[in-house]
Amino acid sequence: MDFELPNELTDYLVVLDEFIEREIKPLEEQDDNIRFFDHRREDARTDWDRGGLPNEGWEQLLRTARDLADAAGHYRYPFPKEHGGQEGTNLGMAVIREHFARKGLGLHNDLQNEHSIVGNNVGLMLMIHYGTDEQKADWIHDLAEGRRGFAFGITEPDHGSDATHMETTAVRDGDEWVINGEKTWNTGIHRAQYDMIMARTSGKAGDGSGITAFLVPTASPGFEVLEFLWTFNMPTDHAHIRLTDVRVPNSSIFGGEGAGLQVVQHFFNENRIRQAASSLGAAQYCIDQSIEYAKQRKPFGKALAANQAIQFPLVELQTQCEMLRAFIHKTAWSMDMYGAFSQSDKVSMCNYWSNRLCCEAADRAMQVHGGLGYSRHKPFEHIYRHHRRYRITEGAEEIQMRRVAGYMFGFMNQRAPKGVSEEP
Repeated sequence: MDFELPNELTDYLVVLDEFIEREIKPLEEQDDNIRFFDHRREDARTDWDRGGLPNEGWEQLLRTARDLADAAGHYRYPFPKEHGGQEGTNLGMAVIREHFARKGLGLHNDLQNEHSIVGNNVGLMLMIHYGTDEQKADWIHDLAEGRRGFAFGITEPDHGSDATHMETTAVRDGDEWVINGEKTWNTGIHRAQYDMIMARTSGKAGDGSGITAFLVPTASPGFEVLEFLWTFNMPTDHAHIRLTDVRVPNSSIFGGEGAGLQVVQHFFNENRIRQAASSLGAAQYCIDQSIEYAKQRKPFGKALAANQAIQFPLVELQTQCEMLRAFIHKTAWSMDMYGAFSQSDKVSMCNYWSNRLCCEAADRAMQVHGGLGYSRHKPFEHIYRHHRRYRITEGAEEIQMRRVAGYMFGFMNQRAPKGVSEEP
């Protein structure tokens, strides 16, 4: 067995580091842009006068960084060559995301906004797989270049993780559909021109089939943003929306009538392994910083690093990081070899454990750094608050564990949902 990463991947990390130093770091440091990453970050990023939405200056900075990365050929790394990508692998994306997160906060990678110079453009990936010919012609170039996008209207106020009990309905009326319902945690809706609304078109509550995805213009009559939900980590772009007799044409169906949940399931595994790698990288950053601080800090005339009370908790965290890194690499490699759905249980294991580990590492880093660690002059509180989110989103850790149990006890199968192809 060969545990070495491919040379082309490790060489590419060097290329990315050079690009960050040459193009991204200078942008991060000019015009006081560092305010978005130092102790002022939450306040600088948040437009408190607009209900806590992301500040326009912050979002413009992210767009500028993304455009630089796209021009350099990095942003579309995971996508097919015909769409400007490098056909990057799941293993490649996992290694890159961990590498970036291990660098700490910076313009190169800020997952609070799903921002990275190596993009994770879920909308583009889904359009390539599920769009009709007409939808692809209309959408693909805009999605690839960030000119247009859509949010995801899946979660409902009364049902949370149980997407099959969906109260939002769509009823056929000639060549149109009439949609009624509410969605919550509708991320990015303040900028999205469209919302991918999941609505029941047939069947009964609890059925996995009979739910259809619609690309709904957010400017449609009857589409209403009720509020943006303030969170543990601000700013917020997570909205509670309501649809009242919203009409869309039949051509707005995305992925086929009744097959909406299959569309969502397609990107879960790829998204979750990348997010797991990011949490691992952030955890490793917290450990690395704690080790360096413990070497330098000398209360009572002796370095903190000499104390076993400092050493042992960090040893346990480092041990978990090493084991998890091997597991993530193996899982991502297996997804590339045998298909993303062949590793669903392993992806869930990686995801829930890495998110939990990151929170533990950030908490330990605060403790090692003492009062300074608790302050906003160190990034640990931000890392904790942000990655604590992923123990709930991307599938709560209880949902992930339930999923693993389903495979262990024979209630689920390692295969793609019906109608889902793993080929691009």
